[in-house]
Amino acid sequence: MSTLEPERGTGTGTLVEPTPQTSHGDGDHERFAHYVQKDKIMASALDGTPVVALCGKVWVPGRDPKKYPVCPMCKEIYESMSSGDDDQGKGDK
Repeated sequence: MSTLEPERGTGTGTLVEPTPQTSHGDGDHERFAHYVQKDKIMASALDGTPVVALCGKVWVPGRDPKKYPVCPMCKEIYESMSSGDDDQGKGDK
């Protein structure tokens, strides 16, 4: 009888790293512009890598953020940051 499972104890296996779940749905996060680090926005524009907003949304920017209201959660987090330095920017939707 043969099985498709590898033998136990052979020392081989596959390491699976989690990949970010990019957003493609119509949830609340889709209706807002989000705060993201400016350098991350530039990198995403150049190579298409996903960005992470202050609120935790992960996506590949592609729309004009000026057409959407600011995400209330991102805004609250940004305003609560003590220094309020300029390394954060209003990201793309």
